[in-house]
Amino acid sequence: MKVHRTTEELALLIEEHKKEIWEYKQKESEWVKTKNLADGYKKVIEELSNKLVDQLRIISELEKEIEKLVEEKNK
Repeated sequence: MKVHRTTEELALLIEEHKKEIWEYKQKESEWVKTKNLADGYKKVIEELSNKLVDQLRIISELEKEIEKLVEEKNK
């Protein structure tokens, strides 16, 4: 079955499709922004986690040093 459309109907369909395409591009833009933010947050969390691990290591080393000093003082 062939469907014959008038120029006016085709123009209307084209406009509807243009609007849909624009809406999809807007959604894609929001998704990209969200992904970029998530990637940035992930990087910050990784950096803070690394710093926290380093700080815990330093604290542990300092606690050992304090124990040594206390032992030496009590001799």
